[in-house]
Amino acid sequence: MRARLYGIPMSHPVITARLALARKGVEVQERTLLAGAHPLLLLALGFRGGTVPALRLDGARVQGSTAITRALEAAVPDPPLYPGGPAERAAVAEAEAWGERVLQPIPRRLIRRTLVLSGTQRRWFAATTMPLPFPGLVALALRPIAGVFAGMVGSSAESTAADLASLDEILGHVDALIADGVIGGPDLNAADCQIAPAVRMLLAFADLHDRVAAHGPAAALALRLVPDYPGIPGVLGV
Repeated sequence: MRARLYGIPMSHPVITARLALARKGVEVQERTLLAGAHPLLLLALGFRGGTVPALRLDGARVQGSTAITRALEAAVPDPPLYPGGPAERAAVAEAEAWGERVLQPIPRRLIRRTLVLSGTQRRWFAATTMPLPFPGLVALALRPIAGVFAGMVGSSAESTAADLASLDEILGHVDALIADGVIGGPDLNAADCQIAPAVRMLLAFADLHDRVAAHGPAAALALRLVPDYPGIPGVLGV
């Protein structure tokens, strides 16, 4: 089986796809795309949308973390990403869908808001995610488009306030999923792959680290499955 994964640095949904591929034992080639230019690059590669992760699996094109997980489950049934029992399978699928719908957008909105707020953050982002010289100049070029990319995901001052207000409730739900045995078990499942990378990115925000770390089970799962992730400078002022 041939697989090629297209992504951008720091993308937590790309990490989701990477975890699922590793669980299935699928050998994969990864291609890193230039952040910001990736929508056009993906369209040029024949994908219908401009979002990552994007996967070519034996010639078929699949986009989106949950779609990729389902495609891998169909192509490589063993080892499974969903439990065999109907109730357990439904619980994992529900947690995975919640992770993609509710949790996954939060760090995405927050990181894009920081790029609007701070030139220091744009320079850090350019140096960390873009293999280009002169990150200071790249950061200047990012300034006029940072607001556009923030608007594409509904990132604003109002959404940031709402995300921060709901953060403990969201992480508490992750803790509850672990306590109920839906995620965090010895066998990696689709919901683990979906939820842990998003929590790990939240943990990387300097502004949020202590608050996320206070949710011990969620933080421990994130660090176990995604041990390495670059720290994100604190510019949210919280």
